[in-house]
Amino acid sequence: MIKEFSFRFDELVIDRKPIEETLGFFDGLPEPFDTYLEEVYEFSKGLTDIRATYKLSDEVVIDENQNFITEGKKFQLGHRIQKEIKGSKRVAFFVCTAGKSISEKSQSLMFGEDPSLGYVYDVMGSFIVEAAGDKMQKILKDEMAENGDKITNRYSPGYCEWPVDDQPKLFAQFPQNVCGVSLTQSHLMNPVKSTSGIIGIGKDVKFRDYVCTLCNNTDCIYRVVRKNNL
Repeated sequence: MIKEFSFRFDELVIDRKPIEETLGFFDGLPEPFDTYLEEVYEFSKGLTDIRATYKLSDEVVIDENQNFITEGKKFQLGHRIQKEIKGSKRVAFFVCTAGKSISEKSQSLMFGEDPSLGYVYDVMGSFIVEAAGDKMQKILKDEMAENGDKITNRYSPGYCEWPVDDQPKLFAQFPQNVCGVSLTQSHLMNPVKSTSGIIGIGKDVKFRDYVCTLCNNTDCIYRVVRKNNL
């Protein structure tokens, strides 16, 4: 079963303060960044390509080498994610995107006339795709609760020791160009501001907020924010 959603920007929960902190400012934005952020907010309100989808799979097997197997495909999730989804009887594969509009806007500015403004668009794109993932995840959580099931947090290739090489197998779970997202030859997603992964489902699974020690990505913008809030 595949479910697909289209979200408006004003349907998403996006707080301004974490954006400001990600931009490197912890006591309010100075000029011109306050003006930049207002422009980016106005642009984002007109986005029509924020989308998300998930597909439920009832086949879940973990072999002796801690590979995750579903529907005949083997995923090398790694020990950390295997531990997080332990007890899952089903999984949901997902893809979310902020869309090509904001990705193209940020790229054109960053490599063109105004790199600083382009970076603000880039950061906003990251927050939009995460907020779309949060909303999709809440929909899934409510649906699973109807049968007494719980869900884990969501985990993506490229994080927590899950190699990005598994992306083609993940995208094979969906129709081609799902949510307007495709893969490059190096297994990166296009549009850039997109995310994919799995969510564990079962009566005995636990939801845990993201713990930065699970992840070895030192460039994560959310790691920077959390570190400065400790």
